[in-house]
Amino acid sequence: MKKIEAVIKPFKLEEVKDALHELGIQGMTVTEVKGFGRQKGHTEIYRGAEYTVDFLPKLKLELIVAESQVEPALGAIIKGARTGKIGDGKIFVSSVEQVIRIRTEEHGEAAI
Repeated sequence: MKKIEAVIKPFKLEEVKDALHELGIQGMTVTEVKGFGRQKGHTEIYRGAEYTVDFLPKLKLELIVAESQVEPALGAIIKGARTGKIGDGKIFVSSVEQVIRIRTEEHGEAAI
């Protein structure tokens, strides 16, 4: 099993969710986060004063998938999240040793 963490632009959530749903991936956790990468934020003007916004609003998606679903899930996230502009986000993939569904005590892929 693998954990996929994707940091994306907030307005791309529905497209990513729909693309994952088409693959049969149903569960995910979404967290509102702030951060910056190479773009290092941007400047804005508010009431005539210019100021720098260092941390940009993003969404962090977390999902656990079977090994066989990793590549299709990555493709779906990229397809749904890509705008072609700087700040589209990042995807991280890591191994998951164990998953347990608390309600039924199912283990492994049955618990996903």
